[in-house]
Amino acid sequence: MGWDAFGMPAENAAIEKNVHPKAWTYDNIDAMRSPLKRLGFGLDWSREFATCDEDYYHRQQQIFLKFWETGLVYKKTAKVNWDPVDNTVLANEQVIDGKGWRSGADVEQRELEQWFFKITHYADELLESLDTLTGWPEKVRTMQANWIGKSQGLQMRFEWFGKSTWLDYSDGKDVSSRVILRKGTAKSKAKKIIESIQDSETLRYERGLKALSVCPDGIDIFTTRPDTLFGASFVAISPDHPVAKALAENDPDIASFLKQCIRLGTSEEDIETAEKIGYDTGLEVDHPFGDNVVCLQQHHNFSLPVYIANFVLMNYGTGAVFGCPAHDQRDLDFANKYNLDVIPVVLPSDADAADFDIEAEAYTGPGVIFNSDFLNGISIEDAKAAAIARVTEMGQGEATTQYRLRDWGVSRQRYWGCPIPVIYCDACGAQPVPTDQLPVKLPEDINFDEPGNPLLRHPTFQKVDCPSCGKAARRETDTLDTFVDSSWYFARFAGKFDDGGLPFNTAAASKWLPVDQYVGGVEHAVLHLLYSRFFARGLRDCGLLDLPSGEPFKGLFTQGMVTHATYKDADGNWVVPSDVTQEGNQLLRFDTKSIVTRGAVEKMSKSKKNTVDPNDIIETYGADVARWFVLSDSPPERDVEWSDDGVKGAWRFQHKLWSLMEDVPKGDPLTVPSGESDLRRFTHKALSRITDGIESFRFNTSVAQIYELVNRLKKDEGNPADRLEALSILVRCVAPFMPHLSEECWSRLGGTDLCVTAPWPQVEESLLVEDSVTLPVQVNGKRRDEITIAADADKDMIEAVALETEGAARAIEGLTVRKIIVVPGRIVNIVAN
Repeated sequence: MGWDAFGMPAENAAIEKNVHPKAWTYDNIDAMRSPLKRLGFGLDWSREFATCDEDYYHRQQQIFLKFWETGLVYKKTAKVNWDPVDNTVLANEQVIDGKGWRSGADVEQRELEQWFFKITHYADELLESLDTLTGWPEKVRTMQANWIGKSQGLQMRFEWFGKSTWLDYSDGKDVSSRVILRKGTAKSKAKKIIESIQDSETLRYERGLKALSVCPDGIDIFTTRPDTLFGASFVAISPDHPVAKALAENDPDIASFLKQCIRLGTSEEDIETAEKIGYDTGLEVDHPFGDNVVCLQQHHNFSLPVYIANFVLMNYGTGAVFGCPAHDQRDLDFANKYNLDVIPVVLPSDADAADFDIEAEAYTGPGVIFNSDFLNGISIEDAKAAAIARVTEMGQGEATTQYRLRDWGVSRQRYWGCPIPVIYCDACGAQPVPTDQLPVKLPEDINFDEPGNPLLRHPTFQKVDCPSCGKAARRETDTLDTFVDSSWYFARFAGKFDDGGLPFNTAAASKWLPVDQYVGGVEHAVLHLLYSRFFARGLRDCGLLDLPSGEPFKGLFTQGMVTHATYKDADGNWVVPSDVTQEGNQLLRFDTKSIVTRGAVEKMSKSKKNTVDPNDIIETYGADVARWFVLSDSPPERDVEWSDDGVKGAWRFQHKLWSLMEDVPKGDPLTVPSGESDLRRFTHKALSRITDGIESFRFNTSVAQIYELVNRLKKDEGNPADRLEALSILVRCVAPFMPHLSEECWSRLGGTDLCVTAPWPQVEESLLVEDSVTLPVQVNGKRRDEITIAADADKDMIEAVALETEGAARAIEGLTVRKIIVVPGRIVNIVAN
C-alpha cells in the first residue's frame, strides 16, 4: 500500500483550514487506513509508505541527480502553462480543455526558468514499444501513440521576398522609398516600383528590418503535406514565433493581437474550439517553386503573405506552417475569412480537373496531383517524395521527423512537494546537492499568509554554501511535479531501500518487474502511464534497474470510477451527500435547512465533496455489502453510480446467502460427490462461468451466476452430498467478493482452515455436456413453439418432433410445407404456403 501524498490538494486544504500540509496529510492517511483495512483488501501493510515520507523523497532526490548526471534532466527558460489559482506551472498533459486539471482555472502562458525531464530522448522507443504491450487496451495504446505524435515530413525554408539584396534608392529621402527587391533587378524597373510605393510601405519596410534581424534567411516551416506546396496561399507563424515577438516590440497593433491570442488560449485544446484569427504582417516570402520575378502584389506561386495566426503552436515543428486551403479545413476557414487564394492541387478520381473547385469544404481524400507543374499526374505519396527531393536539391530543406511530445516540465512553485536538490552559485552555476547532504528536507516552520511559494520567504531554507567553491549560495525553491512521485513507486514496492545507498533494492525490483497486472483509471492513459514508462527507461539507463524492455507494466486494465451526484448550496459551495436531506420535493442541508441544488453525477472527488465515507457504509451495512455492490453493478471498465437503493439490494442478497447456512448437510466441504444430478450439472456450469468471469475481469457476470446459483439452492434441496458440494463451491466463489461473510459460511460448512486458503473448486467437465437442448420452432420466421430434444438427435428426428408441436401444427394447418431449416443447437424454421 502506498499513499500519493504530496501536491496541491493538501496545500490548498492547509491554507483553507489553517493547518500544516504535513499534519493534514498524515491525519488523512490515518483516517483512510482504517476503513481500507476493514474492507478486507489483500494488501501487504509491511511495505506501506507515503510519497511525502522523508525516506521516499530522499530517494527521489537521488534519482533526480542520477538523471541529471545521465543527461535526462536540464533547465531552460520556456513558455509554460501557469495556473493562476494554484499559482504553479502545469505540464501540457495537465491542461484539460485549456483549464488546470485540478483547479479548473483558465490556464495562462508565462515564460519561466524550469527544470525538464528529457522524455523526448525516448520518443521513438516509447512509440515503438507500444506494439509489444499486447496486455494493454488498444484505446490506451492509441492515446499514447497520438500524444507522442510522430510525424514524418519536410522541414523547409520560405525565403524572404527579395532577401538577396537591400536596394536603397532613397538618396536620403523618406524611408518609404526603400523596398526589398530581388538581386539583379534592373534599375529602371526598380525605379518604377519605388515610384509606385505609398507611405504605407514605410511600415512594411520597418517590419522587414525587424523580421530580418531575428530570421535573416526566412521562415522555416514543417509540413507533413509537401505534395500540396503548389496549393499554398499563405504562411502562418505562431504568436510566440521570434518574428511575431520582434514585430510586437514597437508595433502596438501586433502587440495587441498577440495578447488577444493569449486570452483565447494557445494550447491544442483551446485552438480546437477557438475562432481561427490572423494578423497580416505585410511581409511576404518567396514560394520555393515560383518564377524569378519581382512581386510586390499577390501572384499565385510567386510570393505568399505572412500572417500571425492563433492556430499555430510554437512547441510543434518550427512554429510556422504554410496554408493550403483547398486540402485542410482549418486553412480553408482561414483563407475564406481573409480572402486568400484557394487552389486545389489534389484531384479526386471521379472529378474533372477543368471544373473541380473548393468552396466551403476542403478535400482531404485520395487522388492524383494537378495544378502542380512537375508533380502533375502522380500519387500523393510519390508527390511527397518528389517535392522533398526537389526542395533538398535546392538547399532549402530536408526530410524530417517531428514529435508532438514535449519534454516534461517538472518545476512547481509550491511548498508541499519533493524539493529539487539543486544549489545555485553565482560563480559555479547550478550544482547538485552532494549525496551526503540528502535529503533536502522541507522546513516545517512555514506560513501561507501570502500567495505563492512560502519557501521563497523562508528565513533560512535558501541559505547554503556552494558545494564546489564554498561561497554563499542559494537553494532551489521549486518542488517536483507530484507525477514524479508516482512514476517510480512500483520499483520501491518490490523491496525496501537498498543498504548501499541506492534509491531502492535494485535486485528485488529487477526480479519482480514488470508488474504482471496493473489496474488503474483510463484518466492515467497519458499522464501517469507515459511518465512511468519514461522513468523505467531512465532507471534502466542509469544502471538502477535491470529491465531491458523498459516497460514497467505488462498487463493493464482500466477500471471505471465510482460516481455520485454532486450538490451545491445557495452560495455555490459543494455539499457532502451525507449532509443533504430531502423534505417533500426539496433538497436541504441537514444542518442549516438551506436549499441545496443537485448537480451532475461525477466521479467521486475530494474537491467536489461527492464522496461517501466508507466507515458509514461499514457501520450500517458491513464491508462486504460495499464490495459486492461495486463489483456487481456493471462491467468493471464502466463507471458505477453509488446509490442507496443499490447498496440496500446488496445488503438483502447478503442475508439471502446467509440464510442458506441455516440447515447445512454434515460432511467434509472439500469432498467431491460422484454422479450427474441436475443440481450438480447446474452448479458446475455456474462454477465454469464464475471462474471465466473473474479471470476475464467481467466480475459482474460472475456475480450474476452467483445469484443464479443461490436462487437454485433456495428451491432445489438435492441430495445431501450434492447440496454440500454446491454450498462449498458457492462459498469459495463468493470469497473474492465477500471475504468476511465467506469465512463465516465456510466455518458453518465445517471447514477447518480459512476459506481463503481452501483450493479453488475445479469444474467437472463431464457435467458441462448437455444431454438435451431446447430449440425454438418457427413457422415462416415467426416463433410458434419450442421443443426439448436429445442433444445428439439427428435432423430427421428434430423435423418430425417440430412438426408435431401444437403451435407449429396450428400454424401450418391448410398449408403445404415446402422445407424445414434446422440450425443445430439454435432453431427450427418451417417454411410453408
